[in-house]
Amino acid sequence: MNRRLILDVDTGTDDAIAIMMAGLSPDLDLIACTTVWGNHDVDTTTENTLRVLDHIDHSDVPVYRGLGKPYAPIPFLFPDYADSDRTIVHPHDFPIASRTSDVRATPAVEWLVETLRAATERVTLVPVAPLTNIAAAITLDPRIVDAVDEVVLMGGAHALGNVTPAAEANIWHDPVAADVVFQAGFERLVLVPLDATHEAIVSLDQTRALRATGTPAAVAAAAIIEQRITGYNEILPTGAADTAPVHDALCIAYLLDPAVLDVAPYRVQIDTVSPLSFGKTIVDVDNRARSAANCHVALGADATLFNDLMFRTLSEGR
Repeated sequence: MNRRLILDVDTGTDDAIAIMMAGLSPDLDLIACTTVWGNHDVDTTTENTLRVLDHIDHSDVPVYRGLGKPYAPIPFLFPDYADSDRTIVHPHDFPIASRTSDVRATPAVEWLVETLRAATERVTLVPVAPLTNIAAAITLDPRIVDAVDEVVLMGGAHALGNVTPAAEANIWHDPVAADVVFQAGFERLVLVPLDATHEAIVSLDQTRALRATGTPAAVAAAAIIEQRITGYNEILPTGAADTAPVHDALCIAYLLDPAVLDVAPYRVQIDTVSPLSFGKTIVDVDNRARSAANCHVALGADATLFNDLMFRTLSEGR
């Protein structure tokens, strides 16, 4: 039986690759996408999500518009690395140009609560965006966590940040929402942080091979990843020439083959109070707090396997 999943996205570039992989894999059943603010405002992320699904002939996958601002106000002001860098990696001139389908009328948080309450089969939840929608749904009905077999979320960082020196963008945008999710009691919560995604990089040579397959998904993915490589070359070089991570897609690769990630259980907490490390994901790798693990954290990834999974799914998918 195919794994049923819900993708919570703030579509940009790496979200787009994740959506295409989830929609095209014969081993996954993408039952819906919910959208949230993050890489862009929620209207733009919703529009981009619809365009991606239409591009791969999956307009039957419903899209629900979510929340457009943080679950809790951000109390500290930082130099806004997010705004200065975001549009370089997630440009407004999205390479997928048109759509025919429309967003559903039900708000995303309401749909999440209703769907998970009514679920007769457990669902996999894949948030690859600020956790605003998920925290709001849990707040409305904490019991919905029981309907989720696994949460696989892209966010956080142990050894490096991107939006600030301490914090990764998805968590930093709404740390209180992230804190709600990490304390919610999900049976299995897998965190895919920058530590893993920066090991699963994609090169220009690999995008050329992807484009050469000629499928609509592969051609679009090649263009999107090349945008990312241009951005990373400018603002955050990976250390290998002409490469970039495709963060969100690594979550889908993990669902296809868990061997793509090096995962171990740790206690994870979110800093919601410090002006210096606000939004930091604190991974207690040495169990200094003497607390039970609440999360499985990926601190490494297999780049070769990731690229193989992405290539096969986008070039051979249904």
